[in-house]
Amino acid sequence: MSRPALTLDFVSDVVCPWCAVGLSALEIALQRLAGEIDVQLHFQPFELNPQMPPEGEDIVEHLTRKYGITPEQVRRNGDALRERGAAVGFAFDLQARSRTWNSFDAHRLLHWAGTTDPAAQRALKHALLRAYHGRGENPGAREVLLRCAAEAGLDADAAARVVDSGAFVAEVRERERHWQQLGITAVPSVVVNGQHLIQGGQPPEVFERALRQIAGLRAFA
Repeated sequence: MSRPALTLDFVSDVVCPWCAVGLSALEIALQRLAGEIDVQLHFQPFELNPQMPPEGEDIVEHLTRKYGITPEQVRRNGDALRERGAAVGFAFDLQARSRTWNSFDAHRLLHWAGTTDPAAQRALKHALLRAYHGRGENPGAREVLLRCAAEAGLDADAAARVVDSGAFVAEVRERERHWQQLGITAVPSVVVNGQHLIQGGQPPEVFERALRQIAGLRAFA
């Protein structure tokens, strides 16, 4: 008897901390479902701050202005984020992550990786999330992008050609418009089989329960 098959589109931004939490939680759920469901996982682009200049912005100044909160609220939110990350095995270094950056070139590289090797795309996504959220590095910087590509096992020369040429601009813009037109306004958003939406950095249990329901499996206790 064949297993149910699901296609998961993980719509996210590498500078989104809840996307790091959500991906780690989703992967825990997928590990629990291994052998019961066949899954194809694809990463789709979403920019939290498409107008962000290349030099980036101080993260506290950015968050207080964008969300109308105080620096103290930023700190408390960061503490909660660190705890949620630790619960799913993702380590944030919020002191190192002092700025936010433009992420468009990271999305171009991820798009290319997806056309090359989905497993390498997943590894690249993890490398970029670690670089920014774990070490405070600029995910739009050439040297960071190429190091992350190497960590993911991608061809270094081919990755450099993508970064330096401006390749896949039109493709990434089209994908961004596609998800926005479908109503995606916040990330992470997991779209299952093109029709079911699981939104937010949910705990593993929520992802597991939702995927079981969509796949028609018996719910876990």
